[in-house]
Amino acid sequence: MGWTTTHVPEQSGRTALVTGASAGIGFETARVLAARGAHVVLACRDTERGRAAAERIDGSTEVVPLDLASLASVRRAAGLVHERHRRLDLLVNNAGVMFPSYRHTEDGFEAHLGVNHLGHFALTGLLLDLMTPVPGSRVVTVASLAHRIGFGRLDETAARSSAGRRSMTAYGRSKLANLLFARELQHRLTVAGAATVSVAAHPGLSPTALWHGDPPALARPLAAAGMRWLAQPVEAAVLPSLRAAVDPAVHGGAYLGPSERFGGRGAPELARSSRSARSGAERRRLWTLSEELTGIRYACEPVAPEAPASAVAVAVCPVTGARA
Repeated sequence: MGWTTTHVPEQSGRTALVTGASAGIGFETARVLAARGAHVVLACRDTERGRAAAERIDGSTEVVPLDLASLASVRRAAGLVHERHRRLDLLVNNAGVMFPSYRHTEDGFEAHLGVNHLGHFALTGLLLDLMTPVPGSRVVTVASLAHRIGFGRLDETAARSSAGRRSMTAYGRSKLANLLFARELQHRLTVAGAATVSVAAHPGLSPTALWHGDPPALARPLAAAGMRWLAQPVEAAVLPSLRAAVDPAVHGGAYLGPSERFGGRGAPELARSSRSARSGAERRRLWTLSEELTGIRYACEPVAPEAPASAVAVAVCPVTGARA
């Protein structure tokens, strides 16, 4: 038997924030963490649904309004978390959207990239100072098998333009950005000597993970047949994210996903990613672009060499973008 929720260690005393926690994989992530003793912050766009979800969770929870399509909302959410908490042990960047046609965010970004990547990039930067002093803290970014179809350059044109953007390609591009972000964040945390690690995961194929809305009419029979053979229920689809979040054997920079049926289902193990997702040059270029577009600049500084040997090797990573 592979890794299951029975392997989740005790989480008492830890605080976790999960985006998109009102339903699907985000809800399951929050539910399991709370059941094991963590205090879980449900960061949700729809606070009524968030409160309803919290009522269904047996454990300590709170709800914070968060609309990843609005950088102003991201700043407000981060401000609330700072007011309420002095530390954050776990950040799960789970929320995601997939639209059938072009949409843009409040800040004028293509919605897939704006919500799935840029919103989480900003949120992580604004919360990281609560994490880097905490030994064992982790940032988990939920990617997707669809990162393999993230064709085209991740540049300002892709971030702002609707020209020639197919929905699945735009979604795939945003998921590629998730992987590049997770790996570049780990690189920067390592250089800074921070205790926090960055890990990525994908859920395989799950009805909650694949479609946000109905698939195109011609694709519905094929999608239904494929789902029956490849997909897994949300209780299984959540396992890669959970393992990435809590398994001490998972190291920074790892990418986890289901191990069977082309990564569509099965026990969570180390997963393979596309060549593009492993490009150091692409990681660095996306990071610079993300800082420019969001106005959030991570400023991780190495630990001072005169720090006593007994001190925990961490780095404070302030962000230059002021909180609202």
